[in-house]
This record gives sequence, C-alpha cells and structure tokens, in this order.
Amino acid sequence: MSAPHPVIEYWFDFGSNYSYLSTLRIEQAAQLAGVSVRWRPFLLGPVFRELGWSTSPFVLQKEKGEYTWQDMARQCRKYGLPWRRPSRFPRPAVLPTLVALAGSGTHWVGGFCRLMMHLNFAEDRDIDSAGTVAEVLTAMDLPVASLLEDAQSADNRARLREQTVLARARGIFGAPTFFVGKEMFWGNDRLDDALAACREPASFSP
Repeated sequence: MSAPHPVIEYWFDFGSNYSYLSTLRIEQAAQLAGVSVRWRPFLLGPVFRELGWSTSPFVLQKEKGEYTWQDMARQCRKYGLPWRRPSRFPRPAVLPTLVALAGSGTHWVGGFCRLMMHLNFAEDRDIDSAGTVAEVLTAMDLPVASLLEDAQSADNRARLREQTVLARARGIFGAPTFFVGKEMFWGNDRLDDALAACREPASFSP
C-alpha cells in the first residue's frame, strides 16, 4: 500500500483579502507538492469580537488599511490574479461559508471557493445572497436547491458555530491560517512554508 498524502488544513474566511490570494492558489500548489488540502471555512467576525475588535484591524487601523490595499495590488500582480478593491469590507459571507462547510471533502469545494472569492475581490459583488451563491452552483452544474437546503440546515449551522469555536481553541487569530499537524502557519506568505513542512512529517506532531 502506498503512503497517504500529507495533509494541509486550510482555515479561511470569504471576507478575508489575504485568504483570496491563498484560495486561488492553494490547490495547484498543493498538487505540485503532493499534498491534500483539507478545507476549513470559518467566520472571522466572532474571533475578532472575542479578541476585542469590532471589525477587521485593516478597518480599525487607518494606516494598516491603506498599506494593505497597496499590498494587495502588488500581490495580485505578483500572482497574476485579478483585483478590485471591494466597496464593502469585510463583506458578509455567511451563506457561502455554510455551503463550503457542507461541501468540505467534496471534489467541488475548491472550485466553489475560488469562484466566490473571485466575485468578492475581482468583481466587487455581494456574495452573501442566495441568488449569487445559486449562480455559482449553477455554473458548476451542481444541484442548487438541495445544496442550499443542506447548507442552511440547523445541523450545518451548528457545525459552523463549532468550527469557529474550534478555530479559537486552536489559537487562530486571523486568516488565512494553515496547519500541518499541530504546527500553525499564519498568512498567505506562509503557504509555501506550510507545504514544505508537509514534506517533513517527522518534524511535526500529527
């Protein structure tokens, strides 16, 4: 029997600008590294509130926010990604998060996440409406009605609350965050380091 692929856990929020960069490149980068991606969508809002912030630090700190938008333009040029500064930030994204959570582990979850991120950060569109999510699911030739029903079920909403509690329990304070075993890597610029760690499993506890 061949050894299983190493796994990288990818914790992200659809309203997170740096998660946009990682979401659009993680699957291809992981495939090249021989690593499987475990998608972990969660909501940053409750995490920020627990930390005493009413919203993103990029909004609360003017200088940090101004730098971030300049940096995003640079990073998108670096990776060859389209970019449009969102007119609303951070943009609510409960529904796409519920859909991604319900679909985590499926073959389509990565493609869904990329399309939703593209709408937010390349087209400046509202991504928290049923119409927009249905548009994406339809474009992917997925069963819209059943997926929306499953995503918005009481059980899946409870899973999302549990996912966010787990994020805090594991020490997550921002997105994107990656785990290789128990080792945490924070920020889009640490994705490559996290993938490299996956090739050294003896160095990291499961």
